[in-house]
Amino acid sequence: MEGRRRRWCYWVVTVVHVVGILIFTRGFLLTRTELPYYSHCSDVSQSPCFSPTNNDSLSSSSSSSDSSINSSNINQDQHCWTKPAVDRLVIIVLDALRFDFVAPSTFFPEKKPWMDKLPVLQRLAFKQGSSARIFKAIADPPTTSLQRLKGLTTGGLPTFIDVGNSFGAPAIVEDNFIHQLVINGKRVVMMGDDTWVQLFPHHFNKSYPYPSFNVKDLHTVDNGCIDHLFPSLYQEDWDVLIAHFLGVDHAGHIFGVDSVQMIEKLEQYNLLLEKVIKVLESQSGPGGIHENTLLIVMGDHGQTLNGDHGGGSAEEVETSIFAMSFKQPPVSIPPELDTSSCEQDLDGRKMCTSSIQQLDFAVTVSALLGVSFPFGSIGRVNPELYALGASKWNLEDTGAGDCKNQAKLQEWVQNYVNVLCINAWQVKRYIDVYSASSMIGFSSEDLLHISDIYNQAEGNWSNTKNFLLYENEQGHSLLPALRRQIDAYSNFLSNVSELARSKWTEFNLRMMGIGLAIMLMSVFIIFLAIWQSNRPQIAFPLPSGDSRISFDVIFAFFIVAIRACSLFSNSYILEEGKVAIFLLATTGIVKLQCSIMKKKMLPEAVVFLLLVSVLRFTIEIGLSKQAATSLFLNVSSSWMLRFAPDHPLWTYMSESGPILALILLAWLLYRTISSIYCQGIWKYVIMGTISSYILIAVHWGSESSISSVSSLLQGVGRSYIPRMVYTVGLGQLFLMAFGQLFSKEKALDEKWSLIMKTTAMLSAWSSTIIILSGQQGSLIALASVIGGYCILRLDSMEEDAISGTVRKLNFNPLAVTQWNLLAVCLFFATGHWCAFDGLRYGAAFVG
Repeated sequence: MEGRRRRWCYWVVTVVHVVGILIFTRGFLLTRTELPYYSHCSDVSQSPCFSPTNNDSLSSSSSSSDSSINSSNINQDQHCWTKPAVDRLVIIVLDALRFDFVAPSTFFPEKKPWMDKLPVLQRLAFKQGSSARIFKAIADPPTTSLQRLKGLTTGGLPTFIDVGNSFGAPAIVEDNFIHQLVINGKRVVMMGDDTWVQLFPHHFNKSYPYPSFNVKDLHTVDNGCIDHLFPSLYQEDWDVLIAHFLGVDHAGHIFGVDSVQMIEKLEQYNLLLEKVIKVLESQSGPGGIHENTLLIVMGDHGQTLNGDHGGGSAEEVETSIFAMSFKQPPVSIPPELDTSSCEQDLDGRKMCTSSIQQLDFAVTVSALLGVSFPFGSIGRVNPELYALGASKWNLEDTGAGDCKNQAKLQEWVQNYVNVLCINAWQVKRYIDVYSASSMIGFSSEDLLHISDIYNQAEGNWSNTKNFLLYENEQGHSLLPALRRQIDAYSNFLSNVSELARSKWTEFNLRMMGIGLAIMLMSVFIIFLAIWQSNRPQIAFPLPSGDSRISFDVIFAFFIVAIRACSLFSNSYILEEGKVAIFLLATTGIVKLQCSIMKKKMLPEAVVFLLLVSVLRFTIEIGLSKQAATSLFLNVSSSWMLRFAPDHPLWTYMSESGPILALILLAWLLYRTISSIYCQGIWKYVIMGTISSYILIAVHWGSESSISSVSSLLQGVGRSYIPRMVYTVGLGQLFLMAFGQLFSKEKALDEKWSLIMKTTAMLSAWSSTIIILSGQQGSLIALASVIGGYCILRLDSMEEDAISGTVRKLNFNPLAVTQWNLLAVCLFFATGHWCAFDGLRYGAAFVG
């Protein structure tokens, strides 16, 4: 009867917990259904807008025939949804390009070392009469490269759950800008980041991919791009060229933004872009292959000062786009469409930058190239970027007065309104199909609100078309009506994008709250079950003689409650390591006070606090790239950092310290197998670990910056030794499984038998974990051994205090809390942190 009751309790707890997790993840892991539908040129006939051919005749009625497009460049039968404005497009992606890498330092409160390192872009953008412009591009989180490329090409909003695909990107199944180029006969050439080939495996006429996840490599991808980029600029076998550089992203990951390597990369890019622009300009004359080419230099996302990206902070979502046309400057667009932000430099020269949503990139470039807009795009054709490329529809400047300029502006606005009409129709079509096809669609209230706004815009458009067809013949200005129509369509498109962001990129706090409450309920059920099953043995009303035990229970509960409450802090993701180490230090101080009062275990208490202090320091600097950034070196007052990072003493300490830690760990294991209690299979498992430690030491020696050591070991240490360590570790696991299932061991003391098995199991895992964690792995392993030893010794002090009495609890809750906090602190001390960029990507390349 008792066993059946327990089984029912387990099932109830499991069901409640699973329901809570499902509801919580429904609000946290937002999903968006990808529709397998594609846009086609013929679809535009279903829209209420002018077709490109009709728009040509309409434009010719309001301007001279000199404004028509050169028939040698664009044929009528190539028209799709919009009239092509550019023949060729060069897209240079500089991964993790921060906005302050491109914009002048005058736009920021304080000049930093990495600013103004791309002067060629600034000079062209702010040159009088230039056809170049700098945009602040705002990305939508998550800001990992794959999700940003997906958003840039589809015009949609990838969700956070897509981040898992960053390590093996599946091909994009929904409609996208690259697919539209291919089905419309455009030839695409790609070079650089191999993520493009993973996303679009059959779309490129030529591709030169290079592996992107070896973040330690700053030059392979960039050099490969350079080798293929310049020869391609002289060739005529492409319409769109994409070159994706990774040097800035990798320099940020390894060294941080404020580093010599980052500045060197930016200076390299400045020379590269200067040469690219010179080549394009030399071929941009009449009849040249780049007569009608648009150059776009852009970032896919930004990065923090430590080189992180993936989240939604301003540094991560703010990147830049530099666009340059090699023809006459565009017409001045209406002021209400201008998003310029202007500053003055030291010489009093006015410098302006614009802004654009990355969501708008796919549809804007599609409009410029004259291809269908991606079916799932919810962006708006950006007027400033569109005007930059579409400027050749302007009349030639023959010295005419305001009437001529007014006609030029009216012609451009008239064409832009028609492009926005197609844009709004396409977005409305997608919203309707998505709501009908997806189980996770929009609410009826949201759809009704969107439909009302669109119907109002369409009502205005019917009236505006009458003006365009009849009133223009009488010479009336159409600009006021056209501007109202732009406002109507822009209002509709902005409402759709806000709705989509609220559904796909903003967490559903209500669902998360309900799920969390249900999970807490399951925890309460577990607590009641444990209380019920142990009621004959456990009695919480403790006698006065066990006041120390009662204090440990209350104090442990207090520590756990603080940590649980801190989970609700919005900065907890970044500060969890500091919170955990603070709470662990608090428990250590309490144990030190107890040791002083009882005059027992004082060395263990002191060593534990010293260990906590060291862990606090390693968490602060991350034992990773943060230690190498000049930002940290400038703000830290630690005596250790009085040595320059390249000082010989610092180099020898950093190289020898991990190896010495390995030797000490191996010695401790040797002491263990020397014990009479270590027999049989478990002894051989531990011996395997000792041999793996020796191999790891050789491997680290092969990667040493001390040339005399690395030259001796480089041939064998880099690839073969890690594989040997993996093989030994796998063999140890099989050996332990065999020993547990089939081996009959001699009767030993039960306590020591458990200790030996635990030691063998942990040691079998340790070698692989240490080598994958990098050189700090052995130090962290040694810290875990020392910390665990101190916790056990200090816990035994409490056991001695209550010996001879009936203990009310068969475990010490404060010791359990310390174990938990120590594990969390060791995680952060390895250089990990709870962000998308907090993974140790270098582990994938060990061996």
